[in-house]
Amino acid sequence: MPKPKKRGSNHQRGAGGQPRNVQPFSDEDASIETMSHCSGFSDPASFTEDGPEVDEEATQEDLEYKLKGFIDLTLDKSAKTRQAALESLKSAFSSKILYEFIMERRMTLTDSIERCIKKGKSDEQCAAAGLACLLCVQMGSGIESEEIFKTLGPVLKKIVCDGTASIQARQACATCLGICCFIVTDDITELYSTMECLENIFTKAYQRDRDTNGVSSTHNTVLHVSALLAWTLLLTICPMNEVKKKIETHLHKLPSLLSCDDLNMRIAAGETLALLFELARETDADFFYEDMDLLTEKLRALATDGNKHRAKVDKRKQRSVFRDVLRAVEERDFPTEMVKFGPERMYIDCWVKKQTYETFKEILGSGMQYHLQSNDFLRNVFELGPPVMLDAATLKTMKISRFERHLYNSAAFKARTKARSKCRDKRADVGEFF
Repeated sequence: MPKPKKRGSNHQRGAGGQPRNVQPFSDEDASIETMSHCSGFSDPASFTEDGPEVDEEATQEDLEYKLKGFIDLTLDKSAKTRQAALESLKSAFSSKILYEFIMERRMTLTDSIERCIKKGKSDEQCAAAGLACLLCVQMGSGIESEEIFKTLGPVLKKIVCDGTASIQARQACATCLGICCFIVTDDITELYSTMECLENIFTKAYQRDRDTNGVSSTHNTVLHVSALLAWTLLLTICPMNEVKKKIETHLHKLPSLLSCDDLNMRIAAGETLALLFELARETDADFFYEDMDLLTEKLRALATDGNKHRAKVDKRKQRSVFRDVLRAVEERDFPTEMVKFGPERMYIDCWVKKQTYETFKEILGSGMQYHLQSNDFLRNVFELGPPVMLDAATLKTMKISRFERHLYNSAAFKARTKARSKCRDKRADVGEFF
């Protein structure tokens, strides 16, 4: 008797709980031409000089078909398949604006994320928490996002406070909790509740030096770092009277974390201190910190650290960060940074803005520039105004030709080679002379 034919394609259907061959979301899928809902705006690099015309409607339909398949696979019996589907959705959400597509499926996505966080293992929980962040970034601050957070908030808090859950899952959920609350919460009570949850985690690091039994082990530090950074992000949107209370509570305790063995904890503590001093001086121009001499001494030591037991890369990173922190605490100065995205520029001129930018950059990765260009929520956060809409003709004039780019790269390569050759010759001459 002949075997019945299988229905559907292999990459979307499988038998029972067997892992399915999930084709991941690719860079080709993330190409700018597939965004028909934002066709008035594209990245200049997406234009080719004589490339064929792209059927945006067809490619958008193909993209949505793939994403529907990934959403279905988040309910698969195989944990490996679910995790692969979550990662593919994360890639799509970080590289595109998919508001309309997500709006129609937000409850399905929320249910899938909730199920994966509750019942999944560590890696699956981390992927689901990351997707929850991106889901709120896509939806922005609105009623729909509030509904998402009402569903996921209690689940995230439960994992963060669960001592039996994996550290990686708790870390991812702490970050997700902070970001989602930052995006959607208008309820001040919910904001304070979330901050208290995160506070209960990172304040355990304060007792670490006094813990003679070593209970506060090193592997917990990553959780403390994530909780501290998420708490700091939420502090930037607190009312000033609450900010004053938090500064009074934590400003004299945070310096103890500067002695932590973990580089990321030292940096997180230093940057949080700089931000607290910035906020304190905004609320009170004559703000005075009693232990300023001791604190600046610690910061200066970290900014000039030459400990031979630490890796060179770690020392360079630490010195760079703490030079800026020392300037902020001692001189009330901030080194302004410029971020370029498309034809626009954004200046990061304070620690509050830097903290917010770094947090979303960590979540969006390489998609940060695109979201700064076209995500209404992020543009509102950084006060960039409505998206700049450029037509194809304007973008084409901004783009240099391939031949011109080749000539520029060749000239730069020759100049660099020539300069290095001269340096080598000088070193050789000096060596021979001595």
